[in-house]
Amino acid sequence: MAIFEGAGTAIVTPFKNGKIDFDALGKLLEWQVAEGIDAIIITGTTGEASTQTDDEQIEAIKFAVDTVAKRIPVIAGVGSNDTKHGIHLSQRAEKAGVDGLLHVTPYYNKTSKPGLIKHFTMIAESVSAPIILYSVPGRTGLNITPEIVAEVAKVPNIVAIKEATGNISQVVEIARISPPGFDMYSGNDDMIIPLMSVGGIGVISVLSNILPKETHEMADKYLKGDIKGAAALQLKYKKLIDLLFCEVNPIPVKAALYMMGKIEYEYRMPLCQMEEGNYAKLKAEMEVQGLI
Repeated sequence: MAIFEGAGTAIVTPFKNGKIDFDALGKLLEWQVAEGIDAIIITGTTGEASTQTDDEQIEAIKFAVDTVAKRIPVIAGVGSNDTKHGIHLSQRAEKAGVDGLLHVTPYYNKTSKPGLIKHFTMIAESVSAPIILYSVPGRTGLNITPEIVAEVAKVPNIVAIKEATGNISQVVEIARISPPGFDMYSGNDDMIIPLMSVGGIGVISVLSNILPKETHEMADKYLKGDIKGAAALQLKYKKLIDLLFCEVNPIPVKAALYMMGKIEYEYRMPLCQMEEGNYAKLKAEMEVQGLI
């Protein structure tokens, strides 16, 4: 079985005075569930996990698990460029009660094809929780090729991939050669419907931080056969999606949530507040969409 179908929110980590704002995070989680989102992905890229200590990361994961309380799946981003560290975080997150783990490729040091296969295999064999691979070479400099996907998908608890290369030809090839039951999620909000058209079952989304109900509806319409309705929503939010990525994620989406009064306007360095011109463009589009 899939960990989830539909739209999962790669949720931000609110900060206040340099610390995780658990009050704001709790309210975000409750709002996401109430709006019908299909899963929560905590401490991923959008959650600024790379600037959190291990203890902070696990505390945020445990908080999400406890707050969501099995109403929908909670998936923890616990990827690392150090296999031993990835195993350590995976085991701690599994102990915290998550429904799945998200593992990005090693970054900066990267690795070879055999090294990447061994990296994912060693991590998967250290836990029993299902694992979603995460391919985002624009951030890591390392692509999970279709051939690598087909190889690591043989590991029983490696069950899906978050595909964020933006390369639709690669997406099609992954869909073609992946074994039955191996799932694919879009990692790009501007490609939700194109990816689902070749067999994807949903999205791990940034957009759904501010539009959870609508992002759920986009994926859900497609899954239920309303292709035109799903495509219409994809097109409706295309400009907003582009603006949410006009600067490095999660800078714009946290600014958007700040405009909506849901979080403080705070990041962990080296991330910082939006450039004024971009902030004004995002604010204008949010007004058009009725978000503020």
